[in-house]
Amino acid sequence: MSSNTDLLAPPAHGYRGEVAQSVAIDRPSGLTVAISRQAGARGGTIARKVGELLGWQVFDSDTLDYLVDDDTARAQFLADIPEPAKMWAAAHLARLQLQSKLNTDLSTTAMIELLLAVAARGDVVIVGRGAGHILPIETTVNVRVVSALESRIAYFAQWLRLSLEEAAVEVHARDERRAQFLATLGGDPTDPTRYDMVVNAGRLGIEGTAQFIGWAVRTKQMFAEIRQSDESRNLDHPSA
Repeated sequence: MSSNTDLLAPPAHGYRGEVAQSVAIDRPSGLTVAISRQAGARGGTIARKVGELLGWQVFDSDTLDYLVDDDTARAQFLADIPEPAKMWAAAHLARLQLQSKLNTDLSTTAMIELLLAVAARGDVVIVGRGAGHILPIETTVNVRVVSALESRIAYFAQWLRLSLEEAAVEVHARDERRAQFLATLGGDPTDPTRYDMVVNAGRLGIEGTAQFIGWAVRTKQMFAEIRQSDESRNLDHPSA
């Protein structure tokens, strides 16, 4: 999979100069969609639909857990990430640690390092694992997917072949586990101000929710391009 990070290019002909060195980047060249979801709100299904709409790779919880637990798979994944992107991820992790925002065990720290490495590539969708509370606001579309409790219980009852009472217990247990995990990162899933958007998938449906998220991505991309253009003009024509 090609990277969105541009490295220094050698001359096209003649003397090719010194071997280009990796340079640090101050932000990923692409956005990340971070999807937080209530249990049973179909966040994983919506993430895959968003990935299809944008043509972006999707990293769900199972994939992330596999990469954290399997040293060989993680090493292979990290080997494909350009050095400047790795440098950005390491720098952002250091900033989080300096700000004392991380009070986690080794396995959670490993997950955070992986999340940053994934986001450093840009143009990805990440489901769960507190990504929206870890990644920088400027390059992340942080989404919370919600739905009515009764519909979430009904979905779990059908999906896991449970009674409604058993499904209700499962929904509450999963929501509680996710809230406890986010608390270790300093996050609160019930705080709407932590998100770019909170979407009711029960009302919009899977397709409508995915389209809405895609609209938010395109809007954030547009304003990011405007800011970068303004910054470039300011550098080219500094104030007297």
